[in-house]
Amino acid sequence: MNKLRSMRFSRSSSKLGNGNKAAQLTENGCRSNGEIKWELRPGGMLVQKRENNQSAGERMITIMVSTVSQLHDISIEATSTFGELKMILSLVTTLEPREQRVLFRGKERDDNEYLHMVGVRDKDKVLLFEDPATKEKKSVHLPLTI
Repeated sequence: MNKLRSMRFSRSSSKLGNGNKAAQLTENGCRSNGEIKWELRPGGMLVQKRENNQSAGERMITIMVSTVSQLHDISIEATSTFGELKMILSLVTTLEPREQRVLFRGKERDDNEYLHMVGVRDKDKVLLFEDPATKEKKSVHLPLTI
């Protein structure tokens, strides 16, 4: 049982190509010669530690949203949903989120789909159309002036 507790998650120095086994350890138990640093996530998953303090979900991306007549640059978190994107677009355009149809890579995306999960990256283009059903309802409910 003690062997498991004292076991360190690191590469051996022979894999790194140097025969110096006396490499200095840093305070977190990793060698200072370019080894991978590990961290234990709350769910118990052991993952490679990120170098910067910012997690992947906090990264902001800029999306170019094209409508029929306008182009908008929208800054949003990479892990946001298309529903959240529609909420931001409702502030920029005159369309409510339920009136919007958002297409990425030729497919209409659901409100609960995540941007990063379908491959949206920084500077990607998304198309925004008005839902034809709501467009038709608006034209039917407009008062006629004679």
